[in-house]
Amino acid sequence: MRRKRLKKLLFALVSLCLLGFLLYGGINAAAILTAKPHILTEQEVSALDADCILVLGCAVYGDNTLSPMLEDRVLTGLALYEDGAADRLLMSGDHGQKNYDEVNSMKQYCVDKGVEPDVIFLDHAGFSTYESMYRARDIFGIKKVVIVTQGYHLYRAVYIARTLGIEAYGVAADRQDYALATDIRNQLRESLARVKDFFTCIFEPEPTYLGEAIPIGGSAELSDDKEYI
Repeated sequence: MRRKRLKKLLFALVSLCLLGFLLYGGINAAAILTAKPHILTEQEVSALDADCILVLGCAVYGDNTLSPMLEDRVLTGLALYEDGAADRLLMSGDHGQKNYDEVNSMKQYCVDKGVEPDVIFLDHAGFSTYESMYRARDIFGIKKVVIVTQGYHLYRAVYIARTLGIEAYGVAADRQDYALATDIRNQLRESLARVKDFFTCIFEPEPTYLGEAIPIGGSAELSDDKEYI
């Protein structure tokens, strides 16, 4: 009797593991297949006339210089802006602490390259990909967007945006080879994040912060917390 119970328990555990694996694989496949047709080249998006180019943040260093991945994202966003994909840039990232500021670092980089400050909007509370997309829709009023991030991250970003009702397109910012260990870690983390955000999009919780509307067609000064000259 005890042996039969053990077999049943083992069968149940194996079945649960198999079901979890199928769910994990199925959600990843669904997100990738949904987003893939909307991931374009720099040349293909130049005629889209989007509301803005949304550049997603990642690590900055202690002196506010951009990490290699973030610099590639910003450079790609600048290239798209110069090609006419949109006449506004939105930098979305983590500025939840006074001594850590992704978005002002991104904007300053663009201003130093000669871009007018008044076309570079800042989302200081883009603490996650989901929150960046939610706030792009509800705070900045974006209906059509070109999203810029690395290729491994782009499927999820476009999937979330489209699930939230934004006409989203993506351009990969893979301008160099990244370390193999970093790439493997990012791919694994991203596959798990797709599963998490699949369910997040179903329930659509509010982000950490909302606030007053800052229309993307207006002045970017409304999103600034410092002066740019």
